[in-house]
Amino acid sequence: MTTSGTTQRYVDIPRAPSEERAVQERLHDFQEIAARFSEEEARRQASRCEQCGVPYCHVYCPLHNNIPDWLRLTAEGRFEEAYRLAESTNNLPEICGRICPQDRLCEAKWACTLEQAGHGTVTIGAVEQFLGDLAFEKGWARPRIPRVERQHHVGIVGAGPAGLAAAEELRARGYAVTLYDRHRLPGGLLRFGIPGFKLEKPAIARRGQLVLDAGARFIGGFALGRDATLAELASRHDAILLALGAYRANRPALPGAGEGTLIDGLTYLLASMQEPGAALPDGVDVERLDARGRRVIVIGGGDTAMDCVRTALRQGCLGVACLYRRGELDRSGSRRELNKAQAEGVQVLWQTEIESYFPNTVTMVEAAVGSCGVDEGGRLVVRRSNANGYKVEQRTIDTDMTISATGSQPELPAAYGADGLITTENGVVKVDPETGATNLPGVFAAGDLSRGPSLAVWAIRDGRAVAACIHRYLCADAVAAPRKKIVREALATLTPASAE
Repeated sequence: MTTSGTTQRYVDIPRAPSEERAVQERLHDFQEIAARFSEEEARRQASRCEQCGVPYCHVYCPLHNNIPDWLRLTAEGRFEEAYRLAESTNNLPEICGRICPQDRLCEAKWACTLEQAGHGTVTIGAVEQFLGDLAFEKGWARPRIPRVERQHHVGIVGAGPAGLAAAEELRARGYAVTLYDRHRLPGGLLRFGIPGFKLEKPAIARRGQLVLDAGARFIGGFALGRDATLAELASRHDAILLALGAYRANRPALPGAGEGTLIDGLTYLLASMQEPGAALPDGVDVERLDARGRRVIVIGGGDTAMDCVRTALRQGCLGVACLYRRGELDRSGSRRELNKAQAEGVQVLWQTEIESYFPNTVTMVEAAVGSCGVDEGGRLVVRRSNANGYKVEQRTIDTDMTISATGSQPELPAAYGADGLITTENGVVKVDPETGATNLPGVFAAGDLSRGPSLAVWAIRDGRAVAACIHRYLCADAVAAPRKKIVREALATLTPASAE
């Protein structure tokens, strides 16, 4: 095999991720922990791409980004062209570069041939972040102003990744777009739910501003069902997209846990952001959600749990432990996020089941070894039994603050005044998988509301896809009516002989 000067350099150039700040330095602030690539570093790392004939990184990316192509352009120093190609399939490239779990997607061992061969995967996410950040510095990131304005008006409820992606796509097609959101600034949980050490807020703020600069209108502090019903919104717009996200916390049924004693992980993160414009649940005591000087326990093992434990450390807690009922290899979150949390001093207790809970103590059963099985709902569970020879220990630990980070779900339609919407047995809005259309005419859904809690990159994909479907829906009547008229006129001119 021969190599060119700008690609397939994986033999002589080792994988080098973005340099991270020292632990003792980064624990004192909420700034991003990883530095951005320099132009030279980006070119070197991009040049490691093998340029596979069948690029599985492209296949395993939910957006099917043209990864090998913009890696080649980056390696050649053609940064603006690389950015143009990246943004052609992704409305938030530098955001995905920061927060996507690339180790489970494009950089996974099943996606990057170099990882399988032992050379170390290409640093795709870091290069993607570099391109997006550079585009803003150089002025390449510009609002997509439509050439022709259309008469239809689309209302989008939810200004997170799905809503922003759909709004940008629809504005580029010339539709009038109004974004509604519970928060007073666009961005959704990207802006208000992800800590700054993973995603600094200016990065998402400038993306939201691009959509507004393109002509979209934003109405913040809006709650569907409180400020307007779905029927009222539908009367104002020609089509509605619901992209409300998943804000309803899963609350574990813990023996002894009373109402208000457990803190929801998402509520804790929303309060810890201290971002002006964040919409907190009614009755939230922000001071109660400050971990400074407290002993903290976080229940859960996913990425939200890692965000919570790392936030508690930065707030100045006395100590923090993470309790997870399954094994280390059974968690669904990113391995890289777990590694960062453990590097910062977080203790994770695996295969730990809580037996009883009181405001200041947690009694738990900790198994050194457990067998894994599947319950009636198809979920993975850990079985523990002394009879089978597993080592089981009971212990009690003191806590001043217990956070439940066991996931979240979309609100049910009744909560936002849309009782007519049909949901699946899992509680998400039921949509046509091809179009994103709900059972209500002219009403579409995307992101976590119709998919269930998932990654931002999937929400972006849903937003882009449903925008194309809304475009076809709004064009249908305008196109179908003239065609029907032409057909009728043509039929009227036909004589019986010619008609035969």
